[in-house]
Amino acid sequence: METKWLEDFVSLAETRSFSRSAQLRHVTQPAFSRRIQALEAWAGTDLVDRSSYPTRLTPAGETLYAQALEMLQALQTTRAMLRGHAAAGQDVIEFAVPHTLAFTFFPAWVSSLREKFGPIKSRLIALNVHDAVMRLVEGSCDLLIAYHHPAQPFQLDPDRYEMVTLGEETLAPFCKPDAEGQPMFLLPGRPGHPQPYLGYAPGAYLGRVTELILKQAGTAIHLDRVYETDMAEGLKVMALEGHGVAFLPQSAVKKELRARRLVSAAPPELTGLEVTMEVRAYREKPPAGKEAAKSTAQALWTYLAGMRPARSHL
Repeated sequence: METKWLEDFVSLAETRSFSRSAQLRHVTQPAFSRRIQALEAWAGTDLVDRSSYPTRLTPAGETLYAQALEMLQALQTTRAMLRGHAAAGQDVIEFAVPHTLAFTFFPAWVSSLREKFGPIKSRLIALNVHDAVMRLVEGSCDLLIAYHHPAQPFQLDPDRYEMVTLGEETLAPFCKPDAEGQPMFLLPGRPGHPQPYLGYAPGAYLGRVTELILKQAGTAIHLDRVYETDMAEGLKVMALEGHGVAFLPQSAVKKELRARRLVSAAPPELTGLEVTMEVRAYREKPPAGKEAAKSTAQALWTYLAGMRPARSHL
């Protein structure tokens, strides 16, 4: 039996919805259903009455729900104690950060913190967005730093997690200039002559935001996908080599723009081909009446929340 099965079951007991709980647990609904079935196989009895809607627990399920709450709370308390021991020797703040932000936003942000907040010891865990979120959900980091767009929100329970806004980032199309300094690949392209497109791999967060830009553009954009990767840095390298148009965070290309090694692929009259996202920090709320296990992490969070008190909740 895995503890995540108990966490799934508690979520289902509280939401009474397989689809909603699957969202909150960051898995597909079929995968979530299989995990509930695995828990029932372990228990040797049905825990969920599937003949009713909304979903209802069986008597055995009600019993397990009460026990699961106690078991998970005990595990959380034990984890906090163990992390407290580790923090006593080395008060390092662990950040889970998507790759692009790890290259662009994070280094400058830490430099600013050292000037305004004071020295900190940090450990950066660079991951794709999904895995970075799971680090937070599984309690394997102190803070998650990630992009946020209203059309692509994270399904994090506001009763369990809180956030602060750290800044903003703009996503826009860029390409290499030609010998005269003009874009090699100018949007929107033509039906018979689409522009080569350097895109994000399926499922990438910035890829979903890019798709949103293209869908909401005021005119049809004609692109021919010639390359894809998960990482904005990989797209930037290909754009610098003149392989096509890439939608990139402006913080990732500011040096290249100043040096005119990259230019905007959108003419001034073509509006709507960029979007502004927030950069947010998230953490798991400490248990009621208790401080976070790491004093430095708690002090940093208090500082960040104080900078933008009106934006301190999900």
